[in-house]
Amino acid sequence: MDYQHFSYGGQAVIEGVMMRGRQQATVAVYQPDGGIVYHHIPLAQPERQSWQRWPLLRGVVMFWEALHLGVQALNFSASASQGKEEPAAKGVTISTLLISVSVTIGLFFLLPLLFASVFSYLGVSMFQREMLEGIVRLGLIITYIIAISRLPEIKRVFGYHGAEHKTVNAYEAGVDLTVETVRRFSLFHPRCGTSFLVLIVLISFVLFLFLGGMPFWLRGLSRIVCVPLVAALAYEVLRLSARHYHRPWVRIVVMPSLLFQQLTTREPDDQMIAIAIAALLPVLAADGVPIRETLATDEQILATSV
Repeated sequence: MDYQHFSYGGQAVIEGVMMRGRQQATVAVYQPDGGIVYHHIPLAQPERQSWQRWPLLRGVVMFWEALHLGVQALNFSASASQGKEEPAAKGVTISTLLISVSVTIGLFFLLPLLFASVFSYLGVSMFQREMLEGIVRLGLIITYIIAISRLPEIKRVFGYHGAEHKTVNAYEAGVDLTVETVRRFSLFHPRCGTSFLVLIVLISFVLFLFLGGMPFWLRGLSRIVCVPLVAALAYEVLRLSARHYHRPWVRIVVMPSLLFQQLTTREPDDQMIAIAIAALLPVLAADGVPIRETLATDEQILATSV
C-alpha cells in the first residue's frame, strides 16, 4: 500500500486535532500562550498476521486500535490545552478506555433493551419490540450529541472536527495545504465516525432482530458480546462505501449518514483549520508523502489565521 491509496484521517480533540497515518499519529493542540504543542505516537508495527487482515476480523482489530489511540489523543489534549505537555500514563489510558466502553454499552445497548422489553408485557410483537429498541438507541445517541453540543468546550471540539474533515478533503483533492484552500472544502467526509455510529445503529437493529426470539438474559448478553461484531460490520460497510463514494448511487445511499454529521461538525475558524493542517503535515512527512506546499514552522501555520 502506498501513500496514494492510504486513507488518512483522524479525530477532533480538546483544542486540537489528531491525524493518523501509516507510521505515526500526531496530536496538535493549540495552547493558551498561542503556540502549538505536538504529541507524536509511533504506529510502525511488524507485518500483521494473515488473520488480522481478514474481513470482519480486521474491523475488530482496527476498532480497538482506533479506540485506544483516540483515548490517548484525548488525554494528551486535555493536559496540553491547559499548558501541560505530559502524556497520560498507560494505566490511565487503559482505565479510561475500559470505563468509556462499559458506559457506552450500558447506555446505548442495555438501556434500550430494558426499555423496549417492558413493552413485551403490553402485547407488542417481537418485531415492534426490536424496532422500538432501535429507535430508542438512535434517539439516545442523538439526544446525547445535542446535549453535549451545548457545552462551549464541545462546540469548539465540533469546530475542530469540521477542520479535520476539511483538511483531509483538501489533501485527498491534491491541493496546497493552506488555510485559504482548506477552508473551501466540505465539512462532511464519508469515513467520519458519526457515519460509523449511524451504521452501528442500523446493523445492530438487523442483527438483534434475528436474535429477538431468545430469552431476555440471552438477548442482554448478546448486546455485550456482539458489540465487536457490529463494529466490524459497520467498519466494512463504511470502508466499502468510502471506496466507491465517487459513484452517484453510493452518494445517494450514504447521504442520510452524511447529514448526521451536521450534529458533530461546526464551521471552523481559521485557527482551527491551521491546527488541523499542523497535525496532518508531520504524519505525511513520516510516510514520505511529497507535499506541494509545506508550512515549515508553527508561526507560519498560525500566521495564516491572523
